[in-house]
Amino acid sequence: MSYSSSPYKSKTLIPCRSAHLLLLLVWLFLGTSLRLSNLASLPPWTDEFATMVFSLGNSFRTVPLNQLIDSDILLQPLQPLPEAGISAVVHHLFTESTHPPVYFALAHLWMKLFPSETGLVSISAARSLSTLFGIVSIPAVFGLSYLAFGSLLVSQLAAAMMAVSPFGVFLAQEARHYTLAVLLVIASLCCLVTAVKNIHLQKTLPISVALIWVAVNCLGIATHYFFVLTLGAQGSVLLGQAWRQTSQDIKALLQPHWQRIYTVVVGTSIGCLVWLPALQAIHGSAPTKWIYDGNPRIDWLAPIGRFLLWAISSWLMLPSAVTTIPLAVVIISGIVTLLFLFWTLPSLSSGLKYQQQHPDTRLATQILVEYLLGAIALFFVFTYGLGMDLTLAPRFQFVYFPALIVLLGAALAGCWQAIPIAREEGNSGDRNSDLKPTAKPYKQSGFKPKISLRVRKYRSILQLHPPLSPSPPLHLQPKKIIVIFILLMGLAGGLTINFNLGYLQNHRPDLLAPIIQKASIAPTVIATTHDHHGQTGRMMGLAWEFKRLSASNEEVKERKIAPQFFLAHRDPETRNHNHALKVLQAQLNKLPRPLDLWLVDFRTKVDLKSQQCVADSKYRSSVGGYKYKLYRCS
Repeated sequence: MSYSSSPYKSKTLIPCRSAHLLLLLVWLFLGTSLRLSNLASLPPWTDEFATMVFSLGNSFRTVPLNQLIDSDILLQPLQPLPEAGISAVVHHLFTESTHPPVYFALAHLWMKLFPSETGLVSISAARSLSTLFGIVSIPAVFGLSYLAFGSLLVSQLAAAMMAVSPFGVFLAQEARHYTLAVLLVIASLCCLVTAVKNIHLQKTLPISVALIWVAVNCLGIATHYFFVLTLGAQGSVLLGQAWRQTSQDIKALLQPHWQRIYTVVVGTSIGCLVWLPALQAIHGSAPTKWIYDGNPRIDWLAPIGRFLLWAISSWLMLPSAVTTIPLAVVIISGIVTLLFLFWTLPSLSSGLKYQQQHPDTRLATQILVEYLLGAIALFFVFTYGLGMDLTLAPRFQFVYFPALIVLLGAALAGCWQAIPIAREEGNSGDRNSDLKPTAKPYKQSGFKPKISLRVRKYRSILQLHPPLSPSPPLHLQPKKIIVIFILLMGLAGGLTINFNLGYLQNHRPDLLAPIIQKASIAPTVIATTHDHHGQTGRMMGLAWEFKRLSASNEEVKERKIAPQFFLAHRDPETRNHNHALKVLQAQLNKLPRPLDLWLVDFRTKVDLKSQQCVADSKYRSSVGGYKYKLYRCS
């Protein structure tokens, strides 16, 4: 239904808006349920430990290196300190990490609202802030869709897809800053859509919108440095608009409505340049080296494949966690996904084409499509041009995720309407309902109003294209069935993430700890090579899981499985682990035998024969992102 100024719709306006509000609340309830349930079912992984430690205002450097430590010492940075403030958060981030401080400062204030669990920070509290931002993204994407398309149908479908999106649920269940970044992307896109619409109307962007735009962009950079890709993609949209206008009149770029855009560009640039020293300081740092792994210029097909997988997973994902489910299930999931894509993509394409051709939605579609293509282009420029493979982790796709969801909602709306463009312009149910009741009342009154140009246009189109016979109201058209199936598959994807059956990039200490518990009866030492706080976080995951097992399992308590940890740190001058290995061997000599030594993610050779340690071939494998070897020392 179109909410125009027609007097014949005034009686149904409020009830329909109430129904739309109720439907939005349904999506909000569904999205909240998917994001909150099973929130603490998995132990924290490496990056989440970084969020918790730095948000508490603590440091990883308090964990002793090159010596045997127990779980309590390893987990000590997770203890809240009342005296630690936001200044400590910022200090440790700038000295130990590679992230800007906005989210961590908010998380610091947020976690103070929750009590600690057995002296340690609560993982539910740490994740719930990200969950909150993920929930807010549902009405936020509704607002962006309505601002862009002016259609409640598009807005409802986009909000529904955001509510069940596997990628959205995944981001919202991790104690990381990506859901806040998604919200800021949505806010910045709202400003971009408003600006481009004002350019087409030759109206000056309101100063309030310009200031909000600059503030949002600056907050985005201060939340995640890859927000710069959002700014680059928006720049490509504005350049496209400028090119079209200069092709008609070069002086168009000197008009006041463009001058306000230049002011936003300058303000945003200043907000970005503030972080340039920090970006230079982290370039080539140890925590960011993984993003340069591989050679995309040689193995050029892999980034494209990963990108397609991540893009599809924003709305479609079936069980694919090979570490926890049978391989046959994964294969069946892949086959069903491919078949579903072949079935639905033609309809989605025609639905989006419908929005591109319609005069009322053409501009919004153009803005978001150009933004999406610009973001994708920048991803591959960074990957192939700069050697920074941004496809290695799905979380970096937050840059284009909201635009993709809105376009998906628009495509679904086009499928749902399933009306040819000629009919839409001449007799599409909503817009032409304004015209139908006008003839009879005016004839009865004898009054002949002035006919607007738009009504004349519609009448001329009606003459050229007679109305099509409507489908029976009680029967769903095939494309409406496709829309329903896409929403249901999206819900299945959200449940897949909710039950931890998708996305494999996280470390899973809950999978390795039971293996160690089952195999080791003798006192246990877990050793790993150490370069930065990432390795500390991996060992924290194991210590966290052993602590949980000892609290919930009487057998573990009786066997007193409390492994010691050894973090063999790389020498900063010689760039090797020789000194750490000598210390490890010396400390192993002092321990009573028998002894079980587990080498977990141990990335250098070590001589254990002199310690009378023999490898157990049954326990030499990888699980949950960890590689492990067991040595029995007698």
